[in-house]
Amino acid sequence: MFNISSFPSDFLGKDNILELLWSEPNCKDCERHRNRCGWKNYGDNNETRCFVNHKGSTPVLVTTGSVLGSLFAVFLVCAVYHFYDSYTLRKEKQAIFDKFLEDYRALKPTRYSHTELKRITNNFTDKLGEGAYGVVFKGSISKEFIVAVKMLNNSQGNGEEFINEVNTMGRIHHVNIVRMVGFCADGFKRALIYEFMPNGSLQNFKNSPNNKKSFLGWQKLYEITLGIAKGIEYLHQGCDQRIVHFDIKPQNVLLDGNFSPKICDFGLSKLCSKEQSLVSMTTARGTLGYIAPEVFSRNFGNVSYKSDVYSYGMMMLETIGGRKITEDIEENTSHVYYPEWIHNLLEEGDEMRVHIDDEGDAKIARKLAIVGLCCIQWHAAHRPSMQMVIQMLEGTEDRLQVPPNPFASAGTKRKFGSAGIAAMQLNQGLEVIQELE
Repeated sequence: MFNISSFPSDFLGKDNILELLWSEPNCKDCERHRNRCGWKNYGDNNETRCFVNHKGSTPVLVTTGSVLGSLFAVFLVCAVYHFYDSYTLRKEKQAIFDKFLEDYRALKPTRYSHTELKRITNNFTDKLGEGAYGVVFKGSISKEFIVAVKMLNNSQGNGEEFINEVNTMGRIHHVNIVRMVGFCADGFKRALIYEFMPNGSLQNFKNSPNNKKSFLGWQKLYEITLGIAKGIEYLHQGCDQRIVHFDIKPQNVLLDGNFSPKICDFGLSKLCSKEQSLVSMTTARGTLGYIAPEVFSRNFGNVSYKSDVYSYGMMMLETIGGRKITEDIEENTSHVYYPEWIHNLLEEGDEMRVHIDDEGDAKIARKLAIVGLCCIQWHAAHRPSMQMVIQMLEGTEDRLQVPPNPFASAGTKRKFGSAGIAAMQLNQGLEVIQELE
């Protein structure tokens, strides 16, 4: 028994309402607590009792259950996401840590056996090139890590160059220097393992009338020469000990997938103190045409890190002109020296006789030519350091001046003789520094 709390009053009209209230039983207390009121079974004196209103409480329970269920679902989703995120984060951190350990181990070349080299190169099947030093094969340490394996000839003396390169490359880490991954010294079988450079050497991309399809453009050539300069500057100033390469040339500059330059082949390099600039040498070393005068003959003074500057300048002039630096300009002429020919063009204000498309390219070619001529001054004291070379390349072309002509057209004897006298005068009192063992 319960009172009806509402009814359609609008339908009946306010004037026609008659409200009836129960006098017996009195259910107000039960209804106040939203319970049902009823007679007690077998009760006397019209006694009533309250019944719990299950029907009325059902929506409350359903609503409460729905809210709690939703909250639990949200909590469960958050918990699962948290554990997944934590697991992913831990996995990423572990991958970063493993990569760090791998890179750290790669900082020093790893020694491989000849059997391992067979596995890496698939039994030496993919040949990349061959030269006087030996044969280069393509290999892979893993699916992602491709390498170049240089198998050295057994006839390379007592292995001095091999030891020298492994010792030098083990302490070099620079973006413009090729990274040595490992080496092999298994009996008489010796090999050097480098990161693979897919675009080969700079020799293949020089500016030349016969090489227009492979020419990368003047802006890219400028970026390459600047990168090489930064690599040499690191060898001279960035290492614990100064490293003089002694064989800078286009064949020893490799290009990666983005055509970024990397210097390679340190078999002729020497270590010396950074505080002292001269190096003692008993024999000339390097490639004819790129060798600095003082390396070829002591009449031009003592050998120093400026010898690399000379080789760099010669390499730059050859790259922008597309001619070998020992090549004559024309047949049946007075054998004008190629760098001297470039100097004469610049000094007389003539156009650079190289392949140029627009005015911007002409400025780049002129800048590279001037910097190259500054680097090949006969006496080392007149050459800039590689740090100065970088500043010249990064500066504007208008601020560069053509350097004095270091060449003498009257002949080799006059050319070498005058420079030799000046060299001996400027080197008086200089102490020759012993190379570091």
